[in-house]
Amino acid sequence: MTDDPAPLLQLESLTVGYGPRMPVVHDLALSIAAGSFVVIVGPNGCGKSTLLRAIARLLEPTRGEIVLDGRDIRERKPREYARMLGMLPQGSSAPDGIRVVDLVARGRYPHRSPFTGWSAADERAVDAALEATGIRDLVDRDVDTLSGGQRQRVWLAMALAQDTPTLLLDEPTTYLDLAHQYEVLELFREINTIQGRTIVAVLHDLNQAARYADRIVALRDGRVVLDGAPAQTLTAASVEAVFDFPCRVIPDPETGTPLIIPRVETNRKDPDRR
Repeated sequence: MTDDPAPLLQLESLTVGYGPRMPVVHDLALSIAAGSFVVIVGPNGCGKSTLLRAIARLLEPTRGEIVLDGRDIRERKPREYARMLGMLPQGSSAPDGIRVVDLVARGRYPHRSPFTGWSAADERAVDAALEATGIRDLVDRDVDTLSGGQRQRVWLAMALAQDTPTLLLDEPTTYLDLAHQYEVLELFREINTIQGRTIVAVLHDLNQAARYADRIVALRDGRVVLDGAPAQTLTAASVEAVFDFPCRVIPDPETGTPLIIPRVETNRKDPDRR
């Protein structure tokens, strides 16, 4: 019997926050396999975004280590790391007056050097990202003239143009209407299953997480409290324990994945009674 392959990402004893007296993630251990689609969930303030920012090297851990593909991420040069792992963060802001096509093209930065011009590979990556996110008709618009949902798709296109084997997505459906949310989630599933890219995403919608992830990691107070396949982790008891949210969990009639339904309180005061 052969041993399981080494994980793509390995987090050991990770503590990270915003200063030594403000830890948000506490002594966390987590392994992520190559080619998986992992969704991180949890209540506000539990450390989801902080964890992604640490993996992306935007925050320095105060303790522990993060290993990507067998090496501590601190040993890798920034451009090398950016060719391996891309991130769509929350609340990104674009330079004033930059056009959509120019912002998306910035995703190609890790693949270029000062001595090389714009290549056919760069052109193909940007073109594919524009097509995948449905923003080809926006290429000549200034980013600051777009709606919130349009801007979100531009930032997503930049992350896709970076063309990394691993993608970190921090609330990627923010600002998107319902139809575009599912279009984007279908795109993530496609690049995960067809292209084999590893995806680690933070989502707030548990039903979307259950439908698209092959693994759910739930955090509470900076620690992992649930970890496994959606059908095993998302039960009425576990959702209430993590989110303080009474619910029922039934099979989704479309997919068979867990479907979380709020439980109606029967003892609420009748609004017509005085």
